[in-house]
Amino acid sequence: MFNTSRKMILMSIFSITVVAMMASASFAEQIEVDVNLSDYVKVQGVAGNLGSVGSDTLNNLMTFWAESFRKKYPNVNIQIEGKGSSTAPPALIEGISQLGPMSRKMKKKEVEAFEARYGFKPTPIGVALDSLAVYVNKDNPLTALDLKDVDAIFSKTRKGGAAADISAWGQAGLKGEWARKPISLYGRNSASGTYGYFKSKALFKGDYKDTVKEQPGSASVVLGVTEDLSGIGYSGIGYRTSGVKAIALSKKGGKAYAPTYENVLSGNYPLGRLLYIYVAKEPNKPLPKLVKEFLTFVLSKEGQEIVVKDGYLPLTAAVAARQQALLD
Repeated sequence: MFNTSRKMILMSIFSITVVAMMASASFAEQIEVDVNLSDYVKVQGVAGNLGSVGSDTLNNLMTFWAESFRKKYPNVNIQIEGKGSSTAPPALIEGISQLGPMSRKMKKKEVEAFEARYGFKPTPIGVALDSLAVYVNKDNPLTALDLKDVDAIFSKTRKGGAAADISAWGQAGLKGEWARKPISLYGRNSASGTYGYFKSKALFKGDYKDTVKEQPGSASVVLGVTEDLSGIGYSGIGYRTSGVKAIALSKKGGKAYAPTYENVLSGNYPLGRLLYIYVAKEPNKPLPKLVKEFLTFVLSKEGQEIVVKDGYLPLTAAVAARQQALLD
């Protein structure tokens, strides 16, 4: 009995890992980083320990950045934990980590708690772009939804203005045998910044339905939709696989836009967002050398090429330069 259970657990972990590894294939091939991004120049005297606690959305990216950074600086040790954006502020406040990856901005109460500890506000550094995607199973014929319908699917409060709840695919516009299929919901847990962002932007600050199957990680959401023909879920574009389809989204009945790099940069895709690493930077003082060099690497051409390889969207040179200026 023990062996059988252990095998099932290992198989589950393996499946989720495979989903994460497959996630970026098709998207990464289409995007090139801004040629005007700065090359990273290695410096002397970079060593020590660096801790990162926060976003699951950024967890793979943080790992890839750390691996590449350590190849340049073998005397650096980087520990990464990605259980959700809400874990970043307390870790920074308590000094457990120097880096706080977040897929949303800090809430007012989180900033106030940080300021009460340090006497100054935390500094958010934008490190990548994301098109938060609404995924359906690859065999689902749906191609687009308006945000008010997304709200009616996921929320019990319908603050987006939908007249009625949507619980079957026929109510979302599908015909034939799909019309009778009940919609199966997948989402993140409340520790996730993606959970909070989706609640704010797609649910218009409303409440999730009790039937949403809350998942501990982004890859788990995508895996759930992959294995459930009637499934729909939301997750960062970096977790997209061949088993799901990221649908186009519209606002207020307007044109629907796919979650592409171009549509995020233009602002047309309604769930485009900036991903952050928060740091404790005292005003008028530079960051510790190790922290500054890691972030400089992240914002470099090499760092942004890693963003693309992981399936996310790179910063433009202009945006990266503005973030770099915050490090001094």
